[in-house]
Amino acid sequence: MMQIYTSKQTCQPTPVRTKANTKVTHTSSRVSPWLSPLFYLFGRRVLLPLFFRQIEITGQENIPLTGPVILAPTHRSRWDSLVLPYATGRCVTGRDLRFMVSINECQGLQGWLVRRMGGFPVDPQRPSITTLRHAVELLQQGEMLVIYPEGNIYRDGQLHPLKAGIARLSLSAESSQPGLDVKILPVSINYSQPYPQFGTGVKVNIGTAINVSDYTVGKVKQNAENLTSDLTLVLQKLSNQESEIPETVNS
Repeated sequence: MMQIYTSKQTCQPTPVRTKANTKVTHTSSRVSPWLSPLFYLFGRRVLLPLFFRQIEITGQENIPLTGPVILAPTHRSRWDSLVLPYATGRCVTGRDLRFMVSINECQGLQGWLVRRMGGFPVDPQRPSITTLRHAVELLQQGEMLVIYPEGNIYRDGQLHPLKAGIARLSLSAESSQPGLDVKILPVSINYSQPYPQFGTGVKVNIGTAINVSDYTVGKVKQNAENLTSDLTLVLQKLSNQESEIPETVNS
């Protein structure tokens, strides 16, 4: 299924499902029940249609509507964190996205906004046990958690080696609670320009969810390697399936 963005699309704010855990320390996060609906509505109706020429989405039928999900998108621009909620968030599924964000992006005003939109910081070099525990708790609560598996932004259009953390985290969550049924949803994001500018085109390709439970038999290390390898293959295939996005044409 393919969807072409138009400014006529509407988004009805839905109740935010929060399950606070008082045991989580400074890495605790929450979705603001008033800021989140307003911010995403502004992005969907004003910011995105003004900035982008077109957002084309395929595979929305693959998004799980319930249960714990780790979204694993390619990372091509800071705009990804706004495009992704448009393609998979509350206006599509009624569910808010929770972002695992690099600690240097959680400072100042940006950090204030990130935390109230459900994001929480992680040190990519030395992720703390507390941060990982919080991520597992979010999955146990049936949330949709966004983790960029490449780790950094890459603008060359190529899929770079995936970090092993996403596989280890998903397997840890799956083993923590029998029948949790964690899924990993691969998402490829591509822009018509390496550095998105006014009038840039965007293509989002959502793949079939991977069942983490299929990787729980045997040694944990080998399971993590197999899961990372399979996720790499799926993301590579999704990236190759993307048609060329025409460059911006000046009117």
